[in-house]
Amino acid sequence: MLLALITEPVPLEEDSDGVVRVKGTRVTLDTVVAAFAEGATAEEIAQQYPTLALADVYAVISYYLRRREAVEAYLQERNERRSQVRRENESRFDLKRVRERLMGRRGI
Repeated sequence: MLLALITEPVPLEEDSDGVVRVKGTRVTLDTVVAAFAEGATAEEIAQQYPTLALADVYAVISYYLRRREAVEAYLQERNERRSQVRRENESRFDLKRVRERLMGRRGI
């Protein structure tokens, strides 16, 4: 019996906002890579995010390890964008007043 060697596509897809997610889930590439970088095993990641198939977690980790430089560049870009959005929101809203209003609603 011969083993059929086939190539499976990486289970990642980019949404309309440019965010890369594990295909068929809302779990981002950022999430999987961060968990892996913190020492979580593929099994632990799949257990923490039940929408992820274990094989997909392994495939995403493999993709990351083989293309670390490109993935790190993508993650850096996402962090910069996240910081930019935070700064924009902080400049548009007085966070102290927003907090006070929210706490007032709770009666605190």
